[in-house]
Amino acid sequence: MFSAIIDPNSYHGKNKESNFFEGWYYKLVEPLKGEAYCFIPGIFFSDTKEYSHSFIQVIISKDNNYEYLKYNKDEFIASSSEFILNIDKNYFSLTQIDINLVKPNINIFGTLFFNNIIKWPDTIINPGSMGFYNYFNFMQCYSQVCALDGNIIGKLYINNEMVDFTGGKIYIEKNWGKSFPSSYIWLQANSFTKEETSVTCSIGAIPIPFSSRSFTGFLIGISVKGMVFKFTSINRSKLIVSFENEDIELKVYNKNYLLLIKATYNKNNFMNLYAPISNEMIPMAKETLTGIIAIKLIDKKKNCNITEGISYSAAIEVCGNYFNMSKKFV
Repeated sequence: MFSAIIDPNSYHGKNKESNFFEGWYYKLVEPLKGEAYCFIPGIFFSDTKEYSHSFIQVIISKDNNYEYLKYNKDEFIASSSEFILNIDKNYFSLTQIDINLVKPNINIFGTLFFNNIIKWPDTIINPGSMGFYNYFNFMQCYSQVCALDGNIIGKLYINNEMVDFTGGKIYIEKNWGKSFPSSYIWLQANSFTKEETSVTCSIGAIPIPFSSRSFTGFLIGISVKGMVFKFTSINRSKLIVSFENEDIELKVYNKNYLLLIKATYNKNNFMNLYAPISNEMIPMAKETLTGIIAIKLIDKKKNCNITEGISYSAAIEVCGNYFNMSKKFV
């Protein structure tokens, strides 16, 4: 399993038979209309054997269309040494997806290629976006930003309509473990028009082992023209979360940089996505792909803006009592 620790993109479920999930999140934005699409392949092993299955979740921003497609757990095949997985006739990797979904309510097929991938910088000591936490085996949920940003080449045929993604944007992340946090906020956008910019943000209630208490952990990254700025619980960044109407406002900073994020959404556009909790997959995660995210990144030492802008087709997901996160985390 050491190879999976130092390469968090790969599969962590080898030899798991119960109380485990792993899922990869692909968000694609086509360049013409800015419509967003998501594919979420994964596996879920329950203590109740008949609940175990593999799945592909499909989200289409147009008309807020969402489908949860279940497969037998044996139809899931993934590598523990490299980023490759298959579910039925569908293939997923860091640089390519082959989609072949023929179901009663959805019909999607085609191949997309990804290039100019911006990865989260890491080391052996701090592998992936969660850093040294990947070495701890008691965490409830692990997260990995596989591709902060990237470009797409190719077309998909979606419900008898050809969608050309060439020139569009790709974002990839994944989660694995026993259960999602009971409360969290997750934001992502990389369709900024001003320059090559991508931002991702995870804030969650993290249980403390052997205790009824929890702490709030966060993982925020922004790439600007290939340069990645990291604000996390691990690197001693500080975070302030506030809410105003349907806006989520974040102020996160360290000794060198300040990042301001404002995420706006319409709660009527939320879809209920399935997520693992209490040894079941239940529709507990509220997500929209039609959010708006505004950012400003400031160099504190030079007292100047590094970048600022607005992205449409932003992903915003919340769960549980996320309003309780309205305070300062140090």
